[in-house]
Amino acid sequence: MRLSSANAARLSAAVSRFDYDRDAQRVGIVHFGIGAFHRAHQAWYTDRAMDAGDRDWSILGVSLRSAGVAEQLNPQDGLYTVTERSGAGAATRLVGAVREVLVAPSSRASLAASLIAPSTRIVSFTVTEKGYCRAPDGSLDIALADAGSFYPILADAMRERRASGIGGLTLMSCDNLSENGRQLQRLMAEYLAAREPGLLDWFEAECSCPSTMVDRIVPATTGEDRDTLADTIGLVDEAAVFTEPFSQWVIEDSFAAGRPGWEAVGAQLVADVAPYETAKLRMLNGAHSALAYIGLERGHEFVHQAVADPAIRPVVEQLMRGEAAPTIAAGPGQDLGAYAGSLLERFANPALNHRLEQIAMDGSQKIPQRWLETLAARSSAGQASPSVMIALAAWLRHVRGDARRVDDPLAPKLAEAWRQHGAEGIVGCLFAPGGIMAGKWQPSEGDKSVLTASLTGMR
Repeated sequence: MRLSSANAARLSAAVSRFDYDRDAQRVGIVHFGIGAFHRAHQAWYTDRAMDAGDRDWSILGVSLRSAGVAEQLNPQDGLYTVTERSGAGAATRLVGAVREVLVAPSSRASLAASLIAPSTRIVSFTVTEKGYCRAPDGSLDIALADAGSFYPILADAMRERRASGIGGLTLMSCDNLSENGRQLQRLMAEYLAAREPGLLDWFEAECSCPSTMVDRIVPATTGEDRDTLADTIGLVDEAAVFTEPFSQWVIEDSFAAGRPGWEAVGAQLVADVAPYETAKLRMLNGAHSALAYIGLERGHEFVHQAVADPAIRPVVEQLMRGEAAPTIAAGPGQDLGAYAGSLLERFANPALNHRLEQIAMDGSQKIPQRWLETLAARSSAGQASPSVMIALAAWLRHVRGDARRVDDPLAPKLAEAWRQHGAEGIVGCLFAPGGIMAGKWQPSEGDKSVLTASLTGMR
């Protein structure tokens, strides 16, 4: 029997659950990109905030293209479970914060009505780095933005809210972008300047775009995961997510029209997210990407296997402690050495089975903030970054495309660059001024020599 509101009472007594009346809660948040991470993180926090007494912050999920998540959640009335796994065992919670999932192309009228409802005060995003439709130089790719992104949908909603005098929205990015709130604000303004210039002043006066830092490892759910869970909880949950016990959410306290009491359930509301965000991007995400590309080359499937490899762990530890951490201006009480130690422990969790292929996706969109910012900071100080260079060489070999499938929006361009320039020229083609990924870091002649030597000796 499949999980739904009608049969949720059949769940095993071991499953913890909320105590608020779901049907009495109005939608307060519209979330674009309602994948597994959002369900294990922001929706999980919101569910517990409502359980602690906050009200009217139910979430309407939006899928911009695929109907997959809608097909998982809507037959279950938005209900799903979050299972935390560790070496000590597993703990499962029923989450009730999600009301419904709309698929944008086929539900524009319903989505528009939700976005202009007075009860909707926050629009949040986990659309991955590529979902922001940035050109290689970081500006908005207008043509890409017009082709099924959230920008035109929000522009329409802003026009209606202004005309009706409803007031602005908080646009909250929860993606792994450096200064994600500032980037979203700039990109949204660029879209409005191109398509709705009359809305620019209203957007800047009435809306806010707080920066956030999100941290929780959420592997892709497998069929085996769902089968095991069904045996444990007594119902089938097609939308189940599995994660680690650790979670962190740091949020800039800058909201246009209120917010849930997330701080009551563990979120940190701060004036400046930057130190936390930078540490997460350069240390956790940077190490994750290194584990992915080096680990795949060495035949590993999961993160815990790669971090246990004596040929990989020292590289990753040096990347975090010796190269990334010194480039970060730590905030008050922020211990980067302890953070690195906790990350190594989390990576080693054998219960998560976090696939390296999942982390390796969309590398061209991720490595600028994960590696290239560290390289740029250290290069400007005259310092080498040998561990980041090892990881970068592994990525370059990966995107050549002859060892495994490359899941990346720039995959065709990267493969063509390899065909045209080969190992001797690929570094300059990608990173030199005018290159495909030029911007944050420009390799020195020494950097080019190191990377080329690694690539010319590639397997």
